[in-house]
Amino acid sequence: MFQEIIDKIKPELEKTEQWFKNQLLEIRIGRIGNSLIEDIKVNCFGQELPLKQVGIVSSYSPKETVIQLWDKSYLENVVAAIKKRVGDLNIRTEENKIFLSFPPLTEETKKNLIKVLNEKREECFQRIRHLRDKVWKELQEKTQKGELGEDDKYRGKNKLEDLIGKYRENIEKSAENKKREIE
Repeated sequence: MFQEIIDKIKPELEKTEQWFKNQLLEIRIGRIGNSLIEDIKVNCFGQELPLKQVGIVSSYSPKETVIQLWDKSYLENVVAAIKKRVGDLNIRTEENKIFLSFPPLTEETKKNLIKVLNEKREECFQRIRHLRDKVWKELQEKTQKGELGEDDKYRGKNKLEDLIGKYRENIEKSAENKKREIE
């Protein structure tokens, strides 16, 4: 019975881990990942379209990304949408192509990025702690009502801690990898 209670939070833990990974994509480190820009909404002919539907986003060099637009008439709207979403980019245009690069990172910028990374990680850990506390409370309530034995309660607690530990470890590894990229 305790396993059913624990299994209920797995989707929430997955969502939390995915949220953190998405947050990591937002932290810019001098390279532009296609995922950072390909879903930016661009106004084309009165419709909001993701950037990946108005052109091809690809890496031009390790520090530069190029967007080749299907139609040159999208150029101004695409540039405006990128500036609005990812303000600190160097943008250069040629015909129907847009070249994007970040300015080099300073030591102060690196420190700020690491600070943001640590804040996001802590926010993620808070979400996980909240889920853990919620399940532990439910296990205790079921035990008090006599629906769950003491042994099962503590087995459930151990399983819960193992599960939480696995997700915390995954998030910590992702954070460490991103920190190495920044440094």
